[in-house]
Amino acid sequence: MTLVVNHNLMAMNVARNLNTHYGRLANSTRKLSSGLRVGTAADDAAGLAIRELMRSDVSTLHQGVRNANDAISMIQTADGALQTVDEKLIRMKELAEQAATGTYDSVQRMIIDSEYQQMASEITRIANATDFNNIKLLDGTLSGTHDGTKMKSVGALKVHFGTGNDSAEDYYYITIGCTTASALGLGNNAGLPGAKNNGGFTISTQAMAQNSIEAVNSAIVSKDNIRAHLGALQNRLEATISNISIQAENVQAAESRISDANVATEMTEFVRNQVLSNSAVSMLGQANQLPQMAMQLIG
Repeated sequence: MTLVVNHNLMAMNVARNLNTHYGRLANSTRKLSSGLRVGTAADDAAGLAIRELMRSDVSTLHQGVRNANDAISMIQTADGALQTVDEKLIRMKELAEQAATGTYDSVQRMIIDSEYQQMASEITRIANATDFNNIKLLDGTLSGTHDGTKMKSVGALKVHFGTGNDSAEDYYYITIGCTTASALGLGNNAGLPGAKNNGGFTISTQAMAQNSIEAVNSAIVSKDNIRAHLGALQNRLEATISNISIQAENVQAAESRISDANVATEMTEFVRNQVLSNSAVSMLGQANQLPQMAMQLIG
């Protein structure tokens, strides 16, 4: 290499190497400080695209778990109300049994029937009042069944918990039958069109009281079928939550392998680039002194 004074080619070469090493040192510092191997698209364009899709899936799965937990809370609300209905039905059967015996006269049976009708009215009130986030649960809204007075035809409730819209994998429906007294075949509205007219209109006579025993039994079975259905749905949702949680965990692990920085590897690279940068700075100072050799010849 010729000794010249117009261009310091050695210093230019060292400066170029210094910029390269310093740029790599800056990248290592950024990755170590953020904990991310892929912080920008320039780090790994394909990896960044895959990571963002995985992140969206993880967030969606976590929300799906919350959706399923909300559905469980809704089911528990309905089941709790049905537990109270169960108590009322047991009392109604007890009253029907009392009125079915011949040791009471008609006046006394009317008194017993008064409480019987109050229990039936309370069952209807519970069915109409029980809701979750303003969604009626027991009045037939979630099944479209007849409530004895009018049609509540909204349909089943759709619980979404997956990352897409495949009904076999991402959601299913919750249906809850109507549990008003008339829908169960009990109380003063038991004979209305669409209601179960199985002898539970009243216990004001001995014969009617005897028929009402079977009617209350039938109502208890109907109510138990609804509760059993809700229990099965809750178990299914709990299994779904477990599966989704495992899925989210595995997707998160896959995303981590793509996105997160290996601290040991990055620290090794950082030290390497730090040494090279320090070396380049030192050599740049030396290279800047080389043109002085030409000055000695001129002098």
